[in-house]
Amino acid sequence: MSEIFDIKNFRSAEHEINPLILSRWSSRAFDGRALTMEDLSSVLEAAKWAPSSANQQPWLFIYAFRDTSSWIKLFTLLNVGNQEWVDRAGVLVVLISKQVSDRGSLNETASFDAGAAWENLALEATSRGLVAHAMAGFDYEKAREDLKIPDDYKVEAMIALGYTGDKKNLSEKNQVRDVPSQRKALDEIISEGEFKF
Repeated sequence: MSEIFDIKNFRSAEHEINPLILSRWSSRAFDGRALTMEDLSSVLEAAKWAPSSANQQPWLFIYAFRDTSSWIKLFTLLNVGNQEWVDRAGVLVVLISKQVSDRGSLNETASFDAGAAWENLALEATSRGLVAHAMAGFDYEKAREDLKIPDDYKVEAMIALGYTGDKKNLSEKNQVRDVPSQRKALDEIISEGEFKF
């Protein structure tokens, strides 16, 4: 049975915010259940509704369900530390962004916009009782080559998606790490008028 977290024991906001935002966190504990195409489509539908500069929508998603040949292709891109816990996720997703605008110029906000799509995905997953964990721990160049990603697209992140599992199935090291994290104080990250940090 999954360990259920009372998020209030781990996180507290300095100001009132939507509880869904505070509840979203990147667990490493998945229970191994398969996701359906309907599950995946719903979280990707939320991602597609993210805002983007000039409505360019530069994000694209390459996905693979566990126990498929596509899964093996994505899974082998991960570093060993991530492979250790990702094997119980239901889906892997590689997020990429088109770096050239429809007008042929550099899209300066492509990665920023792809990040907004990731956040929508993560919040929708949380609202559905799913875990979405984004990772940088994989071989970006091999991903570009193996997944046939053109040069004008940037590989942004890989995302593990699935149902929450029991953290006792994780290694001892990852059990210790698998708790919701806190954030810096607001006054550490805001400054009026100019850079005063």
